[in-house]
Amino acid sequence: MIRVLIADDSAFMRRVLSDLFNMQEDFEVAGTASNGRDTVEKVKKLKPDVLTLDVNMPVMDGLEALAIIMEENPLPVVMFSSLTQRGTEETIKALALGAVDFISKAGGPISRIEPVQDEILAKCRAAATARVGRTVSTLDVKPLTYTPRPLAPTPAEPPKMKRIEVQRRTGLKLGQKPTVKVIPMAPTPVPPPSMMKTVAPSLSASKKLVAIGTSTGGPQALQSVVTRLPGNLPCGVVIVQHMPAGFTKSLAERLDSISAIGVKEAENDEIIKPGQVYIAPGNYHMRVQPTPGAGKKIVLSQEPPVGNHRPAVNVLFDSVAQFGSDLVSVIMTGMGSDGCEGMKKIKAKGGYSIAQDESSCVVYGMPKAVVDAGLADEIRPLNKIAEAIVEAVAK
Repeated sequence: MIRVLIADDSAFMRRVLSDLFNMQEDFEVAGTASNGRDTVEKVKKLKPDVLTLDVNMPVMDGLEALAIIMEENPLPVVMFSSLTQRGTEETIKALALGAVDFISKAGGPISRIEPVQDEILAKCRAAATARVGRTVSTLDVKPLTYTPRPLAPTPAEPPKMKRIEVQRRTGLKLGQKPTVKVIPMAPTPVPPPSMMKTVAPSLSASKKLVAIGTSTGGPQALQSVVTRLPGNLPCGVVIVQHMPAGFTKSLAERLDSISAIGVKEAENDEIIKPGQVYIAPGNYHMRVQPTPGAGKKIVLSQEPPVGNHRPAVNVLFDSVAQFGSDLVSVIMTGMGSDGCEGMKKIKAKGGYSIAQDESSCVVYGMPKAVVDAGLADEIRPLNKIAEAIVEAVAK
């Protein structure tokens, strides 16, 4: 039996959701809460298996309540969010704080629950199986440094010399020249590392490509990985995150604001640049095609969903398998097995694969499918995946 706590400031929504869960054989309503502070206290007291949480509530809003809950009494949380710009930004913040998933409310508050009731039940059932723990902030994570293979040593230049005239203002005889000393110029101080975007210093490895696929738990996992990638990574990174239209842009903008590497929502026919991450827009499949001059471009389409997903990881992986040993592929937390069939093609063409380990996944579905099929070259915990990517690119 899945015990669910419903947190919403609308009495109507609390009643509608309570009726929906009570009609299911595998759910039990543990209680309801009408504001954020009440939610924090009832999570502590009732210890539910799943929490449904609205963002906009009085006394304490949903985001503030979520941060406290994930620190003090972490549990699977499914957010209710609007499709407004503010709503999508708040949802991305909630996912970064540790929420497992979200339900988008297409016109503000839900007035009719029938169109989304199956989605609510499916996501809450999935959330009940998720692994959650105290959220570790990645905002202070230092990005890795990309060091290419050393080239032949360049002869050191002699230090620049600067003439400094030293003379006495008094006591010089008529026509006597002041004493002149020549001393080395002080070296230019090296600026400390910062989060400023940097341009890859060389395109020597830009023929490579990194492709990442993820789903449930992905936004928080991507925050852990992308914020650790160096700004001078000499190749592009393409990502499919299962997410509906309207949310991927906010996800990209948030990641870009806290990462050394550039992050953006992908655009059709966009040329892939080194030191740049591209996230597939919601409701669009993303493929990568070679272009004249050994470059690569992004191709977006709205072809039918694959495995109920658009974008689908398998679509991306199928398209990048052609790059063979120049490809580094990564599969991370998510339900189901999307990406496994594409990974088979990647391995057949000589690509390299990295899978997230079970202990650090919110849902060990997609990586498990790849690992069980014997397709993973290495299995890493979440906080070591960026390091594995950088190492693989440098090979």
